[in-house]
Amino acid sequence: MTVGTRHDNIPALRSRTREELARGTFDLLVIGGGILGTSVAWTATQAGLRVAMVDAGDFAGATSSASSKLVHGGLRYLQTGNVRLVAENHKERRALASEVAPHLVNHRPFLVPIYADGPHGAAKMGAGVFLYSALSAFGDGMGRLLSPKQAKRLAPGLRTNGLKSVAAYGDHQMNDSRMAVMTVRAAVDAGAVVLNHAEVLALRTTRNRVTGAEVRDRIGGEEFGVDARLVLNATGPWVDHLRRLEDPKAAPSVRLSKGAHLILRTPEPWRAALTIPVDKYRVSFAIPWEDHLLLGTTDQTYEGDPGEVGVVSSDVDQILGEAALGIDPSYLDREHMTYSFAGLRVLPGGPGETSSAKRETVLSQGKGGMLSVAGGKWTTYRHIGRTVLEELRKVSSVPLAEDMAVPLKTVPLPGLASPDAITHRLIIDREPGARLDPLVARHLASHYGSLALDIAALVREEPALGERIHPDGPDIWAQVVFAREREWAVTVDDALRRRTTVTVRGLDGAEVRERTRRLLEG
Repeated sequence: MTVGTRHDNIPALRSRTREELARGTFDLLVIGGGILGTSVAWTATQAGLRVAMVDAGDFAGATSSASSKLVHGGLRYLQTGNVRLVAENHKERRALASEVAPHLVNHRPFLVPIYADGPHGAAKMGAGVFLYSALSAFGDGMGRLLSPKQAKRLAPGLRTNGLKSVAAYGDHQMNDSRMAVMTVRAAVDAGAVVLNHAEVLALRTTRNRVTGAEVRDRIGGEEFGVDARLVLNATGPWVDHLRRLEDPKAAPSVRLSKGAHLILRTPEPWRAALTIPVDKYRVSFAIPWEDHLLLGTTDQTYEGDPGEVGVVSSDVDQILGEAALGIDPSYLDREHMTYSFAGLRVLPGGPGETSSAKRETVLSQGKGGMLSVAGGKWTTYRHIGRTVLEELRKVSSVPLAEDMAVPLKTVPLPGLASPDAITHRLIIDREPGARLDPLVARHLASHYGSLALDIAALVREEPALGERIHPDGPDIWAQVVFAREREWAVTVDDALRRRTTVTVRGLDGAEVRERTRRLLEG
């Protein structure tokens, strides 16, 4: 089957972007297209700066697409007495869920099982989830205690042996890859110039000040330069590597912690997630996600090559073992695994276990003037963007820093719309012969918002694009065309792992990957 009419080709698109990046001088060059770099690019462009952003891999190709998929206040932070942090996280969570990305951020009930031999008692957990709910202004209802029978109806795999009670509270979740891509699009819509698969080979300097970068397009091999008044290093786990390009003697500024996750099929859908206490401080999650169950995470010091991080057998053993504290063994069969992934948390340097290190943002400036930012949480990514913008106002090399516009506190991501309304339109408002079935329509609406109508238009032009990529999943071939033309997808993994949900569902077999490759290449 041949699907898709190429409106343009990837080499031509990338050539035009390279030419634009090499033209003139940008106010800010962001190196690193994870969620922190993208947030800064989005915020700085809103402030009126001319911004470029490059990433050696795909946008959100590393840590930013390897999270626990949560937009949350952080219940466990109450255990350490950090009430202010939880309140701040809740404030940002509410903004994302109600004003910025309600089409991408979804409410999810969470349950904390309380066992006779567990680390917490019912009274303590009941008080904890009540306080947690109060700090969110009861926007997700009131934290309360449930009976095991009530909880079992929400989470069918809940282990009931020894279960005394269950604490219930509300939080939110998202598809981190889709959120990141939508944020990149928001930055571009505001005026940023971006290129993925573009590796920085060296930093440009003028009178000992960092003033740009030498870049190689990994897709075509072309090399080009980008000039900028200020360079921001937002390369995540590679932050110290880039700092050493500025100053070979730069001391380490961060340490890395590996977080691994597993994705499993379940025999029936879950309506609630589990927050399973492992000990007094640590928890393990079991979260319904993309019609599967997401398990994790680990928290272990990592000192290897960030590009080689992955899930090993000991990670699988640990995650399944910790999940078994709250889940029936029948749900934890390794044969049910469809995918696994690992990412690296970037933590402040210092002594002690990574599990007890603060999840805070590290911001520094090198002797050549390059700013470096690392760490932080998905939930507060917009706040980090605003924090870095305030630092830019202090840098004399940024023109008219004191006159930069102040970005609005609430700017929605592209596609803002009610998923229910978009689903209805996709099902009803369609021409005969090109209808989308309800499952596909709902999937598109909850991953693209109103942009799902653009995908439907591709199907209207070429009905073959409405075919599912795999019969066991809701993604369709039109999404690959859309990813190619509107979302910078170049490689098969760009399209199947981060623009769609094909890979995480374990549906990216050889035939699917080959067909995707042909479609991306035209």
